[in-house]
Order: sequence, then structure tokens, then C-alpha cells
Amino acid sequence: MSETDLTLWVRGEPPAHDAIGTQTYGFWLYMMSDALIFAALFASYGVLDHAWNAAGGPTARAIVHPVEAFWQTILLFGAVLSGSLAMAGMKRRSRPAAAGFLLVAALLGTGFVALELRDLVTLVMAGDTPERSAFLSMFFLLVATHGLHVIFGLLWMGVMIVQVLAFGFTAPVVTRLLNMQMFWQFQAAIWVCVFVFVYLQGAM
Repeated sequence: MSETDLTLWVRGEPPAHDAIGTQTYGFWLYMMSDALIFAALFASYGVLDHAWNAAGGPTARAIVHPVEAFWQTILLFGAVLSGSLAMAGMKRRSRPAAAGFLLVAALLGTGFVALELRDLVTLVMAGDTPERSAFLSMFFLLVATHGLHVIFGLLWMGVMIVQVLAFGFTAPVVTRLLNMQMFWQFQAAIWVCVFVFVYLQGAM
């Protein structure tokens, strides 16, 4: 299907089945399995987030910094907004707009990852490694798992920028863009949970 043949938004009743909708639904099912993984991680963190699981090491109050995490939140939400503007560019069939906003989203997401890595490295340099206690193991696992998802999203964005500029808005490219945006928004939703239950609650 060529770019000119592709209809992304149709007024009126949509067709009963279409390739883009089917593949997007399939990716949505994958996202549900990813949500189960994070649910298990949050449940485990909730169990281990107690002083007796710190094994003499630092508790959440000693290692979390809500103000710094707030700036990470701003960066990630800015990346989500830029990704949404890229989808608007796709709707207008503007390759420069879609690719440009994806690039902005990738840069903001990279800033988020850089701040997260800085915090984890600071803990390791202070001797607060995952091996020190069950609490620290769970803290590192939860934060790092989300960080790895964000890094994967950044790599995906880089690939999509190239594909948008090279191929335009063909059906496969549009499908990947929609799935990528859904994945990216999901990471922002997970980060809200991390920010509230790990950083805000941990600092109380």
C-alpha cells in the first residue's frame, strides 16, 4: 500500500477489519503482559520496602530524591507530548513534522535516562549496591526495568525517524508509529506509579 493510498483517519463508520487496527490490537495485548510484569515488580517492592529488609543499609528515605525525580517526570512528559505532536504530524502527512517531533521526544527521553543512570551510579559509588539488601535489590530492579523499557523506546524512535523520512507513511510505518506511541505513553504511566510509590512515598 502506497503512502497516497493509505487512509489513516476516515470519517463515518470504520471498516470491520483493517491491517493497522489488527496489528495495533495485537501489540495492545503484549502491553497487557508487560503491565503484569510491572504489577509484580510493584507488589514485590511494596513487600520489601520496610526497614527490616534494609539489612542495616539505607531505607527509601535515605536514597530517594523527589525533587530530582520531578525533573525526570518533566522530561518524560515532555517526550510524551512531543511524541503526540509527531502523531499529529503523521495525521497531516508531514514527514518533517513527524520526524522532527520524534527527534525532540528522543532527546528529552535521553535526558530522562541520563538522570536515572546518574542516580543509580551515585548509589553504587556510595556502596549501596543491589547485593547489600533485599530492599536495594528490588529498588534497582524496578527502576532499572523501567529504564530499560525507556531505552528500548528511544531506539525504536530512532528507527522510526529513519523509516518516516525514507518511506513516508505507508501502512507498516504507520502501524509501527502507533504501536511505538502506545508503548511510550505506557512508560510514562508506569513512571507516574514509580514517582508516587517509590519517590514520594519513600520520602515520607
